[in-house]
Amino acid sequence: MAVEQSREVGAVRTELEIVKAGMLLEVQDRGRPGWRSQGVPAGGAMDGWSLQVANLLAGNRRDAAALEMTMSGPSLRAGKDGLLCALAGAGMEAVVDGVPLPPWRTVYVMPGRLLEIGRASRGCRAYLAVAGGIAEPPVLGSRSADARAGIGRRLGAGDALACGAMPPQAAAWAAALARRAAAAGSAGGAPLAAAPWFARPLPGAAAASGTVLRAVPGSAYGQLTEAARARLWRERFRAAPASDRMGVRLQPEAHPVELIRHAEIRSHGVTPGAVQLPPGGAPVVLGAGCGTTGGYPVILHVASADLPLLAQLRPGDSVSFSEIGLEEAQLLDLGQELELAVLDHALRLKTLSR
Repeated sequence: MAVEQSREVGAVRTELEIVKAGMLLEVQDRGRPGWRSQGVPAGGAMDGWSLQVANLLAGNRRDAAALEMTMSGPSLRAGKDGLLCALAGAGMEAVVDGVPLPPWRTVYVMPGRLLEIGRASRGCRAYLAVAGGIAEPPVLGSRSADARAGIGRRLGAGDALACGAMPPQAAAWAAALARRAAAAGSAGGAPLAAAPWFARPLPGAAAASGTVLRAVPGSAYGQLTEAARARLWRERFRAAPASDRMGVRLQPEAHPVELIRHAEIRSHGVTPGAVQLPPGGAPVVLGAGCGTTGGYPVILHVASADLPLLAQLRPGDSVSFSEIGLEEAQLLDLGQELELAVLDHALRLKTLSR
C-alpha cells in the first residue's frame, strides 16, 4: 500500500536546531491506529506513559508529537522564542549551558541556549516534549516516524525542527518562566527556569530486583509443556541486545520455553505486548513498532499498562512475568488513564505569578 506524506503542518514556528542527534532520535506521538487492517502498523511511542506525561507538563495535548531518544540524547539549540519543554522517561542527565535541567518538570530554556541530553543511566528511552508539539508532516493522522515503512525522516545534526503554536496556557507559563530566568543568575540571567510542580515516573520503572511484566495467557499458552507453563511464571529472563522497537527478545536464564510440539501455523494478527515463541524457546515481546501479523505462537499478552516498563528495558536487564486475568489487565489500563486525566486536570489549574 502506498503511503503519501501530507505537507499540511498548520501554523508553525522554528524552535529547535539539532546540533548532535545521539544514538537514535525520532519524532513519535501516540501512533496511527485504525490502519492495521490495511497492513500499516500503529507505531507511536514505545513508552506511552512518559510521552503523555511530558506532553502535559509542556502544556500540550497528550497526543502531541515529541522526540523519542534511545539510550542517549541529542544536543539541541533553542530558537529565538526559547523553549518550553519537559523531559520524561529514562534517566538521561540533561544540562543547559552546564546548568542541570530537572526531569518530570515544566522547564523554560532561554533563546539560543544549548540543551545537552546525555546517556541513559537507567532505562532505555526518554521523551522531550516541546510546547506546541513537533510539527513534522502527518501521515495517516500521525507524525510518528516508522523507518521500516519509510514514514518520517531520520533526524541528524543540522536538522531544524518546527513546532506548532503554543497553547495559551503554555505561552503564559513560558512568559512567566522567561522573566524568572532573565532576573536570576548573573547579569545575563539564568539559562533556564523550572516551574515548581512535577510529575512522577511510572511505579516499577526502576525496580532494583528486575522488571515484572504482568501478563495474561495467550492463545498458544495451552500448547506449552506442563513444566514450561510452571517455569514461565517463576523463572527470569534477560533482555537481549538484539532488541528494538519491533520487539524485545528475552533470553531464558535457565531453561528454554518449550511447546508440546512445534507445528506450522498460519500468520495471524498481532499487537504490541504479544509474547511470541520462535523455535529455540526464547520469547519475543512485541513493541510499538511491531508489524500487523506474525507467524509464531503467542503464549502470553503483556498488559497494556506494563508496556512502558517493556520500553525501558536495556540489554541485560532482568525480566519476569506475573500472571493476571483479563479483567485485572483492563482495570490496570483504566487506572493509568485515570491518573493521566487527573494530572491533566491539575495542570490546567496551574498558573505562575510574574
